[in-house]
Amino acid sequence: MISEYSEIFVWIWLPGETEPVVAGKLSSQGRQYVFNYGRSYLERANAIAIYDAELPLRQGLIPLLPGLSIPGCLRDASPDAWGRRVILNKMFGKSASRKDPAELDELTYLMESGSDKIGALDFQLSPTHYQPRHASCASLEELAEAAELVEKGIPLTAELAQALQHGSSIGGARPKALIQGESRKFIAKFSTSSDLYSVVKAEYIAMRLADMAGLDVAPVSLRRAASKDVLLVERFDRLSTPQGWQRKSIVSTLTLLKLDEMMARYASYEELAELVRSKFKNAPETLRELFSRIVFNVLVGNTDDHARNHAAFWDGAMLSLTPAYDICPQARHGRTASQAMLITNNDRSSRVCTCIEAAPHFLLSEKEAYQIAEKQIICITGNWSDVCDEASLSEVDRNLLWGNQFLNPYLFENLPSGNLLNLARLQ
Repeated sequence: MISEYSEIFVWIWLPGETEPVVAGKLSSQGRQYVFNYGRSYLERANAIAIYDAELPLRQGLIPLLPGLSIPGCLRDASPDAWGRRVILNKMFGKSASRKDPAELDELTYLMESGSDKIGALDFQLSPTHYQPRHASCASLEELAEAAELVEKGIPLTAELAQALQHGSSIGGARPKALIQGESRKFIAKFSTSSDLYSVVKAEYIAMRLADMAGLDVAPVSLRRAASKDVLLVERFDRLSTPQGWQRKSIVSTLTLLKLDEMMARYASYEELAELVRSKFKNAPETLRELFSRIVFNVLVGNTDDHARNHAAFWDGAMLSLTPAYDICPQARHGRTASQAMLITNNDRSSRVCTCIEAAPHFLLSEKEAYQIAEKQIICITGNWSDVCDEASLSEVDRNLLWGNQFLNPYLFENLPSGNLLNLARLQ
């Protein structure tokens, strides 16, 4: 494993602040990474724990939770698959495609990724001087072209590498970049040459329908750049103020459940619901929203609802659910399908009946659960054509998505006779 760093410093934007302060130091110990808070941070009147279940405010090295090699709340700020490909391209050029991402250690990924990370953290070599890693001024067209070059394993120019590196800290496996408007920031998601259908437009349609169905979702819009479809997702972890940008602390569900990527298959909505009841603001409303998101994911074929695709704001005392994001219908072959997270017990099957069985964990009656599902089905069927028109989705892709990703007959299996089953027969 290549390691350029033995220790780096963690900087944090505290609630309501527009400038970061140093929180502590992350050090490597073999293949593990341990954190300790700085004395100056612990002495601050407004200091908060980065996340108290993992890194409570106290002196000394803080032991890792069982099974973890790095605190999850710090790993949340590290790049995932796409960001790591960008960093490998920048560091190794033409040989990047032959490199195993595991050849670089976590500290290198944290330091080589951009400073505008999801959440309120950044990483520096200095404990006293904060120097952001800024992006160069590249257009959306240039970013789209740069993303395509990385996909093909072609080295970027220094300027494009810097521009694309700016967005390398955001998660996910698909090509993306960060862009900024006057008062808003966005994640730009690009289509790829290997897409068998318009994945970008499918995500736009799912996100728009989720909003119409009453879910709390990140606002989205569609653009064209370099002959590619681009989905712009407004960031909800940034707030523009006259004094500058504030950042909101975010913790992934993977971290909330004390898991890492190797243990992600054990992530469970049931356990998340239990955590909501004890650690979240407005627990009853949050549980209803979370249940509604599970049902909607099932209805639109988003089986990539893994624990990094759910997150919560952290204010230093309590958690609150972020807007929904990454509601992206997945390619599907055959009738059966499973969600990435367990819905109830050991069942993750993508069916409404599985959701109904889980309803009590979300403080919902069976009747309330059916009403949520029915309302969403009516919304999807009633608005499908209009939203597809918004997206200029081709007739071929509409026929491919409808009844396959969206409202696949499998999701209605094992339902008793009644309104939902009657709705299914109309699809």
